[in-house]
Amino acid sequence: MEEKLIIEVKNLVKKFKNITAVNDISFTVKKNEIFGFLGPNGAGKTTTINIICTLLKLNSGSVTLCGYDVATEKNRIRNCIGLVFQDPTLDDRLTALENLNFHALLYNVPHRQIKERIDSVLEMVDLLKRKNDLVRTFSGGMKRRLEIARGLIHYPKVLFLDEPTIGLDPQTRNKIWEYIVKLKKTNDITIFLTTHYMEESEICDRIAIMDEGKIIAMDTPDTLKNMIGLDIITIISDDNKKLKDYLKEKFSIDAELTKNNEVRFEVKDSAKFIPYFIRHCHINILSINARKSTLNDVFLSLTGKEIREESANKKDAMRMHMRARARR
Repeated sequence: MEEKLIIEVKNLVKKFKNITAVNDISFTVKKNEIFGFLGPNGAGKTTTINIICTLLKLNSGSVTLCGYDVATEKNRIRNCIGLVFQDPTLDDRLTALENLNFHALLYNVPHRQIKERIDSVLEMVDLLKRKNDLVRTFSGGMKRRLEIARGLIHYPKVLFLDEPTIGLDPQTRNKIWEYIVKLKKTNDITIFLTTHYMEESEICDRIAIMDEGKIIAMDTPDTLKNMIGLDIITIISDDNKKLKDYLKEKFSIDAELTKNNEVRFEVKDSAKFIPYFIRHCHINILSINARKSTLNDVFLSLTGKEIREESANKKDAMRMHMRARARR
């Protein structure tokens, strides 16, 4: 039985003057899956989401959500989606209850259902006991959870989460992802998220890796990692250049010297390689580490670089531009 598609993007292009932010991408999202956009800031992830959510106009290509065209059926699409932006959009002078109540009225939630829905989504994100507290008294993680609850209040078919844990500490980020996985298991909802945190994207059913406006790979996390299929070994020694030459001569391994002053290379089976290497290597080894391939390694293999952070100024400028466009 063929799985139903809820989002279809074909040959999408978006330009800002001389900059091509989204460069001829095509992909689909299946109903009830967690679909992830993985890539650095500035890769085009947010621009793509804003087009799908009708906040930006596309230059060419086509996008449909729930069978509706983003170019001609904006209101129908907006009734189908929930959206959690990168930047906070809560009114911190109101309580959690007041924020959710206002959002429910905007989305025409039947009045008799509002209280029940608010209590339901607040309980889901573990904020029910704080519903009468001012949002300004909430921590960053609590505000993020409240924004997710707000995005669910009108029971959207697709929930968009744009960098939902950006700026949060690791413990709070993990808590947020627990709620996202819970949504997947307990609700009839499709989740479309963007992130540049590699470890977070592991929860996705499928991932599209995006860089410089293009999708460079798309598949399940495990399949993408199997593209490399090797263990990653990093070594620090007394003489890393000598060690690099030794690996080439003895094992025909083309190792690289990293910015962290490590010798990095890949082998098929690190459990067998390391004991043999230690016995025969006469260079003083200070540390050695082995691990399985990660999505960051996939990105490095595909692009020759690691996930990077754009400068704060560039990111802030782009956000201001997007907000201005959305208000038009």
